Amino acid sequence: MAAPPDPQRRSERARLAILDAALSLCRETGFAALTIEGIAERAGVSKKTIYRWWPSKGAVLLDAVSDLAGRTALFPDTGDFERDMNTQLNVVVGLYSPQDTSPVAALVAEGQLDAALAATIRAQVIAPSIAGFEQRLASAQEAGEIPREVDPSVAVDLFYGPLYHRLALRLGLPDADETRVRIAHVMAALRATV
Repeated sequence: MAAPPDPQRRSERARLAILDAALSLCRETGFAALTIEGIAERAGVSKKTIYRWWPSKGAVLLDAVSDLAGRTALFPDTGDFERDMNTQLNVVVGLYSPQDTSPVAALVAEGQLDAALAATIRAQVIAPSIAGFEQRLASAQEAGEIPREVDPSVAVDLFYGPLYHRLALRLGLPDADETRVRIAHVMAALRATV
C-alpha cells in the first residue's frame, strides 16, 4: 500500500520552483519587470501560494538569493588562502553578472531604497558570508599564511570593498585576471601588517 503524499515535500518542491522562477525571471527581465504573477506562472503555482510564504517580490528574491549564495559562494579551504579567495571572489563576481539583470545586484540596489530590506539582506546573506570569510581567514592565520594581527573587519573590506565600489558606480565588474591582481595586492598588504 502506497504512503499518502507528504504535504511538506510537495510544499518544498513548490518553494524551490518559486525561488528558481524568481531568479530566472530576474535574470531575463531585471528586477523592475519582475512580478509575483510572472513568478507564479513560471513556477506553476498560484499567486496565493506565493503570498502565503512571502509578502513581496523582493522577499521572494531575497530568499532565492540567500539560498543561491548559501550553495555557491562558499569559502573553500585548500590550504592556499590566496587561491581560495580567488575562487570565492570569482563566484561572487559571477553572482553579480550581468549587472543589469543580476538578482543579487537587484537586491543590493533595492536595499539602498528600503532600510528594512537592507537589514534583512545583512542578516540573511551578508552576516553569514562575513562569518564564513572570518572563519577562512582564521584558518589562514593559524596556518601562518596571514599575520595574526590582521583585523578581520579590515580584511573583509579590502577584499570585497573594491567589488562593491565597482558595482555601485557601474565601473564594470572585474574579470578573473583583474580579480587575481586585486587579490594579490590585498594579500601583499595583509602580509605587511605589523
